[in-house]
Amino acid sequence: MTSPHLHPMLNVAIKAARAAGNLINRAALDIEAVRVSAKQTNDYVTEVDQTAEQAIIATLHEAYPDHGLWAEESGRREGKGRDRAFVWIIDPLDGTTNFIHGFPVYCVSIALQVHGKLEQAVIYDPTRNDLFTATRGRGAYLNERRIRVAKRTQLSECLVSTGFPFRPGDSMQHFLQMLGEVMPKVRGVRRPGSAALDLAYVAAGFADGFFETGLSPWDVAAGALLVTEAGGLVGNFSGESDFLEQGECLAANPRIYGQMVSLLHGYSRIAPPAPKPSPA
Repeated sequence: MTSPHLHPMLNVAIKAARAAGNLINRAALDIEAVRVSAKQTNDYVTEVDQTAEQAIIATLHEAYPDHGLWAEESGRREGKGRDRAFVWIIDPLDGTTNFIHGFPVYCVSIALQVHGKLEQAVIYDPTRNDLFTATRGRGAYLNERRIRVAKRTQLSECLVSTGFPFRPGDSMQHFLQMLGEVMPKVRGVRRPGSAALDLAYVAAGFADGFFETGLSPWDVAAGALLVTEAGGLVGNFSGESDFLEQGECLAANPRIYGQMVSLLHGYSRIAPPAPKPSPA
C-alpha cells in the first residue's frame, strides 16, 4: 500500500519494509521448530536477517539502481554517478534476541541519507503492523496519523528507555553507573530490546526519552529522523547532534533532553571539544 501524498522515495521504502516484515512474520511462525540448538537458532536468525535484507535491497534497487547502500548484513555499497549522494541505511531486523524468543518487540528500519543528511525514514513493527514514517520537513507519522514527542517537562514524571551493552568489551560497569544515575530521577526505565523501535516510541510520545551506547548507524538512522520530525532532539550524551557514527545516542523532547544531557554528559565516550584559547 503506497500513498500518493507521500514522497516517492518514502513510498518505495515503505514497500521494502513491508516486504521484509512479511518475511519476518512468516519466519516467526517457524521459529519454534528451529529452536533445537543454539547453533541452529543462530543460523536461522542469520538466514532471516539476510532474506529480509535481500528483500529490502531488491525493492530499493529496482526503483533506484544507482543509490548507495549501507546495510547491517551486507555492509556498504557505493552509489554510482549522480546518485552517489543517496545512501540507504538498513537494519532488516532490529531486536533479533527478542525475535529468537518470540518476544514480540522487533522491527525493520530503513533510512535514506542524501549528502550526509537524513531525509526519509521508515520503521515497521511487523508484529503490531505499526508503520512509523518521516520525511525531512514534513513531520513524523504512525499509521498515517501525525505524531509528536511527549510534552512532559519534569524528569521525575518520565518513562525512559535504554539498552544494555551486549557486546564483549562494552563496559557493563560504565552502563550500570549511568543507570544508577538515571533510575532514581525518573518514573520508570524500560529496556525493550530494539533501539530503532525505542526511538520510534520517543517520536510517538510513548516514552519520554531514550539513551544507549554501543549502537551502529543502522540502529538509529531512521529513528533519529522520526524523533526530530516529531519535535524532539537527538544527539550524543554531550548534547551534540553529530552522533550517527559515534555509538552513543540520546533522544527526548527538548526540555527533557536538556535535563538528560546534564545527567549523562559526564559518561560520554566522545572527546569533548578542545577549549577555545582565552584572549591574551
